[in-house]
Amino acid sequence: MKDKIMGVMEKFSKAMVQPLSYISVAGMILVIGVLLTNTTITGMLTFLQAAPIQLAGNLLYQCIMAIINNLGLIFAVGIGAALAKKEKHQAAMVGLLAYIMFLTANNVTLSTNGLLAEPSAMLGLYGTGQSTVLGMQVTDMGVFSGIILGCLTGYVFNKTCEARFKGYWAMYSGTRFSFACMVGVSILFGFGCTYVWPFVQSVITALAQVIANSGEFGLFLYGMLERLLIPTGLHHLVYAPFQFGDLGGTLALGETTVVGAYPIVMTELQMGVPFSDSIYYMGTGLAKTFGYIGICAAFYFTAYPENKKNIKNILIPLVMTASLAGITEPIDFMFAFTAPLLFLVHSVIAGTFLALLKVFNVHAMSTGLINGFVMNLAAGMERTNWPVFYLIAAAEIVVYFLVFVFLIKKFKLHTPGREEKVLENNEQASASAAGSAMAEAQIMAIIEGLGGKANIKGVENCFTRLRVDVADMALVNEAKINETKNSGIVKRGNNVQIIYGLEVPQIRKAVDEKLASL
Repeated sequence: MKDKIMGVMEKFSKAMVQPLSYISVAGMILVIGVLLTNTTITGMLTFLQAAPIQLAGNLLYQCIMAIINNLGLIFAVGIGAALAKKEKHQAAMVGLLAYIMFLTANNVTLSTNGLLAEPSAMLGLYGTGQSTVLGMQVTDMGVFSGIILGCLTGYVFNKTCEARFKGYWAMYSGTRFSFACMVGVSILFGFGCTYVWPFVQSVITALAQVIANSGEFGLFLYGMLERLLIPTGLHHLVYAPFQFGDLGGTLALGETTVVGAYPIVMTELQMGVPFSDSIYYMGTGLAKTFGYIGICAAFYFTAYPENKKNIKNILIPLVMTASLAGITEPIDFMFAFTAPLLFLVHSVIAGTFLALLKVFNVHAMSTGLINGFVMNLAAGMERTNWPVFYLIAAAEIVVYFLVFVFLIKKFKLHTPGREEKVLENNEQASASAAGSAMAEAQIMAIIEGLGGKANIKGVENCFTRLRVDVADMALVNEAKINETKNSGIVKRGNNVQIIYGLEVPQIRKAVDEKLASL
């Protein structure tokens, strides 16, 4: 049972990696857009205010943000294709169509039953439990909708893609039958979420009331839930009532009343008066600006030595995006599902340090590394207590680093740079050479070593390993497999992993083609 659960988790983890590999590249481009359009930076470097530069910066920023804001779609397509055992391009298309049908079914159900929320002038749909995705107003599920649909697509596709019908019905065979099945699944999912997901949202709303009345502990819950619920999209229901609603406080100015932490803080900053406690509800930027520095440092430190150079190039732009622009999703989804324990601990640390701001009477801004520093200097030490703020920020970086390093090593977690241990350079070279020059006889040696075609239930690969599900592990002949140059064989339950190095995709393709011809 344990091996079966681990097998499912490994497949899901591997499927998540596929779409995320593009997000890391997107983060690098996004940070360029942030640097070119940041008002503080352009104020200091006035040549950046030139119209062509601003246009280029906005194009980079908005185009990449379109991807970040539609991660549900990315996961629906990417996970569906990754989980499919064959004809992955067709599975990706079915995943795309399924996601569009899900959104439409959800929107039509809301509209037909008069359940569409009315956007407010200030917040739009924030706090209503609904959002706009691909131009359709739907129940706000964050990326969960795409992840669930991607898994459903992969499962249904594998069960139905080989269905064959005769006569007139022959046109509905194969992947077209998979699509037909997903029509029903997508519509039922979209309809059901209309009524099931608001219950989950109502629980979060009730927690917001508890937070507002619980002092430092309430701030801890606020900071923890704001991070913990990011994968579900429900974090909007945590911070929106505080930052833009009366739970965040009220400020009376003559006949005008300012409501919500964000408007109150901006008003107090402009007026030059001491900041009220409403500013603490704006403190979620503390973890975004500083905490992710410690997280990424831990990922780099614990990465396998041969992966460090590559993972450094990925993490640096992502941590800059988090610290400068407060956009953390590219990092969050690198470990939220592959190492959920870490994400839970991450949320606890974020909540703890947010509460410490109140404990130490700190009223500083945490709106990004550069913006926050400039605004804190402008507001003055007496109003913000900013030296203590930056001491707390430094402590947060250290705590994140030490705790993450300990947990990653203790539980051997698959964080970035540790997904698969890449071979040493000389082993890579020999394995790659073997892969590129692998003859038909060697491909047959692999198949025979795995017990023959009848014993092979599925062939997949990750970055360096050929992963094969077999019916009977007793039929596996390691000596036969070792006739091909490899760097190790790993057996887990009914799964055999043969380490071939970076040429493994070509080896997997050759094995698939040979199996099809037998």
